[in-house]
Amino acid sequence: MRTGTATVPGRGKTARGGSAAKNRFLLLLALPMVLFTLLFKYVPMAGVIVAFKQYQYNKGIFGSGWVGLANFRFLVESPDLVRLLRNTVGYNAAFLALNTICAVLLALLLYEMTGRRWLKTYQSILFFPHFLSWVVVAYMAYAFLNPVSGLLNQWLHSFGLSALDWYNRPAAWTFVFPLANLWKEIGMACMIYYAALLGIDPTYYEAARIDGAGRWQMMRLISIPFLYPIMMILIILAIGNIMDADFGLFYQLPMDSPTIRSTTDVLDTYIYRALINSGDIGMSSAAGLAKSVVGFALVIGANALVRRINAEHALF
Repeated sequence: MRTGTATVPGRGKTARGGSAAKNRFLLLLALPMVLFTLLFKYVPMAGVIVAFKQYQYNKGIFGSGWVGLANFRFLVESPDLVRLLRNTVGYNAAFLALNTICAVLLALLLYEMTGRRWLKTYQSILFFPHFLSWVVVAYMAYAFLNPVSGLLNQWLHSFGLSALDWYNRPAAWTFVFPLANLWKEIGMACMIYYAALLGIDPTYYEAARIDGAGRWQMMRLISIPFLYPIMMILIILAIGNIMDADFGLFYQLPMDSPTIRSTTDVLDTYIYRALINSGDIGMSSAAGLAKSVVGFALVIGANALVRRINAEHALF
């Protein structure tokens, strides 16, 4: 008796083949993204060897000489490494905490709305900034923060306060970055949590309403617990990217002002400037590979921790 596949009665096909035929339209729909991932995510991974070579343009990737781990000294021996790690990890941790809390609260508020017209309006308003380039956002921010004619400084003048030179005040950007990132990305995160709320069986709310529960109690005891799995998955993935700063945010928004780099410089901007100045592709590749390895380790560690606490909330 053969095992592993079962014959479908009357068709002579295996259950596995029947399942593939039944879902052929879904498979075809997923095929472009699968091919895109293979071509642009996995095939280029062969170029990781650049991190271990002294790259020369005339010899190419495979013809350049090997230098071992010498390229990795670029970051390890940098006197700015502590500051770069502090800024990169600190900002990403702040983004993760602030965006998660605000997105969950906003999704809960949208879920409580009954007017479909206003709901769609709010969703569109929240979602629109996600599609804006950081270049566009940088000039929008400059209209507010311009030290001479900025709208924010005009408001300060109206209250009898002196204007602030935002592009020469490092401490101010510890607040500007989280607020800018929240404004731009909260719409996407909110829609994910809102979609998860829509998947909750309405009978839970009906039973709670019959038992006399109010909206706050249903939100606290039904809505939020159902969001825990998706919250854990998104947090685990975000932890994996905690070493990967958004280059557009940290380079474009402060206009690459050299006087505020103590709080605006992160790993990505530092590597970019080093590559522009030295032209050493091997060192920049080594830095990128090191970030990827650390991110992978963080994902594995975070997932293991979540699995130990509650296996149902783990990513894998």
